[in-house]
Amino acid sequence: MDRITLTLYVAGPSPRSRAAESNLRALCRDRLGGRAELRVVDVVQDPEAAERARVLTTPTVVREHPAPPRRATGDLGDASRVLAALDLDPEHS
Repeated sequence: MDRITLTLYVAGPSPRSRAAESNLRALCRDRLGGRAELRVVDVVQDPEAAERARVLTTPTVVREHPAPPRRATGDLGDASRVLAALDLDPEHS
């Protein structure tokens, strides 16, 4: 099974940022069986990282690996929609 690398871009410790991180961690744990590595980038502290990744809104999660990159935005509360947006099928990945 391939590892999945995800980067979550948030803007400070806002309620929306915290919700997105919590939802994404739950998705990784419950639906991806521990195969995902998650990195969180606060664009307030590291705006260059957001610029390099071409992130225009937060929260945004980017699937870095496997290539090609895919994105999802928002609070990431609907696991099925997030998995579809990131082109991740936990049954067949």
